[in-house]
Amino acid sequence: MLEVESLSASYGHIQAIENVSLKLEKGQVVCLLGANGAGKTTMLNCISGVVRATSGRINFMGEDIRGKSPSAIVRRGVLQVPEGRAIFRSMTVYDNLVLGGWTRGGKLAGDHLDRIFSLFPVLRQRQKQAAGTLSGGEQQMLMIGRALMCGPKVLMLDEPSLGLSPVLVKNVFAIIRQLHAEGIPILIVEQNARLALATSDYGYILENGEMRFHGPASKLAKDPAIREAYLGA
Repeated sequence: MLEVESLSASYGHIQAIENVSLKLEKGQVVCLLGANGAGKTTMLNCISGVVRATSGRINFMGEDIRGKSPSAIVRRGVLQVPEGRAIFRSMTVYDNLVLGGWTRGGKLAGDHLDRIFSLFPVLRQRQKQAAGTLSGGEQQMLMIGRALMCGPKVLMLDEPSLGLSPVLVKNVFAIIRQLHAEGIPILIVEQNARLALATSDYGYILENGEMRFHGPASKLAKDPAIREAYLGA
């Protein structure tokens, strides 16, 4: 469904990722792991068109989308939930969600909004509240809900657990598992390697911009070298 082939990208003279490949099949959850600065976010930003890759291919449903604008990629159904609580803080929760459905031509599907509220009941309760007054966990839920308003064919999550309490991390990953059960392909960048592998079908590990390991998530979680380097075991 989504296949990245031999992708490279740089920031000026700094090579961020080099000749990396990745595949996300329909209905899969795939995690992308690695230390800070390994190139994980750059990989997502290249897929979503925010960063222009210098070489390689990004095949989505048979089409090479490398070089297309972020808006064109969103219209094709590839949605990224970025790190950092990127919400419209002065706008209401409801208006943030409505903006998430802009690819639907400004028409808000009530049943789609109801689905978001069923996934995140707190957003229904706070829909008239300014988004900036939400807690960190609620803002993360709002970002995921806003992406789901577009009806994504692929959902990419960048550090969904960052800065959240253990209880909220558990809640967010429960939602990820629910979306997985509904058949939405999900690509996760996550520092909590243990939790990411436990939630995923397949995993990739970047080191210094290059793909170091990949394989079924359950196998990676048991690999002694990976456990020592990434799982603290």
